[in-house]
Amino acid sequence: MLRIPPPVLALSAGALQALLSRHRHSSHGSRVSAGLLVPVCLALDISSLRAFRRRQTTINPLKLDSVSELVTDSANALTRNPMYLSLAGLLLAHALWRRSALALLPAAGFVLLLDKVQIPAEEAALEKAFGQRYFQYQRQVPRWVSPRTIQRLLSR
Repeated sequence: MLRIPPPVLALSAGALQALLSRHRHSSHGSRVSAGLLVPVCLALDISSLRAFRRRQTTINPLKLDSVSELVTDSANALTRNPMYLSLAGLLLAHALWRRSALALLPAAGFVLLLDKVQIPAEEAALEKAFGQRYFQYQRQVPRWVSPRTIQRLLSR
């Protein structure tokens, strides 16, 4: 499990993106592309945060032992990690805005770190806390996103 909160990691990745693309400038097209992605990311995040708040369970990924509810609705019905997907999407939007392929590297590193370190620790804690209920959720909802998820989002 990571000891640095994922939002702090995302901010660090965003700063690295800015550094790597400091000589790049946005265009009308890059601003439009990023501008279309940002509201989707924010909606995912807000939807999930509200669902966690309604169930009065923790959103703090550093306190996995204090999880009290398995949240499977709202954005969590589309992806098991909507908050992380939102952060990754915002990093993608930042790279698009800056028109920099090099700025995609910190975004990819962020996703890889979460996927290989943070998410497995969270999944182990959820498996321990919720057992078969969590296994069923895992089978029904992708860790990140799937073509089916994208289709469901676009049909709303």
